[in-house]
Amino acid sequence: MLPGILGIKIGMTHLFAEDGSMVPVTVIQAGPMYVTQIKTTEKDGYSAVQVGYGEAKESKLTFPKHGHLKKAGLKHNVRTLREFRLKEPATLELGQEIKADIFEAGEKITVTGVSKGRGFAGGVKRYHFKGQHMTHGYMTHRRPLSNGATGPQRVFKGKRGPGRMGTDTVTQKGLKVVKVDGERNLVLVSGSVAGPNGGLVTINKVVR
Repeated sequence: MLPGILGIKIGMTHLFAEDGSMVPVTVIQAGPMYVTQIKTTEKDGYSAVQVGYGEAKESKLTFPKHGHLKKAGLKHNVRTLREFRLKEPATLELGQEIKADIFEAGEKITVTGVSKGRGFAGGVKRYHFKGQHMTHGYMTHRRPLSNGATGPQRVFKGKRGPGRMGTDTVTQKGLKVVKVDGERNLVLVSGSVAGPNGGLVTINKVVR
């Protein structure tokens, strides 16, 4: 069995637990995805399963990708290809369908997604710098002042400052599956998940 599944973040809502407490959850359209390639240690040097997720138009596929999917025996085109590493040889078959029912309620998971892009941001928004007073007499309120050391006469690598914010790969650990709807391939995850609505996420089982 695969250690995870691909999905699309739909949005957030809430559920009520048996004790009456409200639980915020993120709804993820997990699957169905299809096995497009099986990699073995003898042939490729490692064991993995490549899967395809989403739908794509015929005109959006390149010739190599079209031939790759045709070789796997898929009846329709997929948009995204991803790999899941395996410790043991895969017992799956090409073209096999994988749905959200590989998860159970109460199971611990990790979710990986791409955070929202904020564009070019200043130091106050990007790193929560304090800034100067917003009163009369102060010429600089949110912009950075002197930058770099006097001795080396350069800015050290990694110094925090204004720049591109967001669109980073974020992996959140310690999340839990609250509910699984196998018929509609929905997985409800506790708390929030990185990324915008409609963004691609990867749900992985926690290996103890």
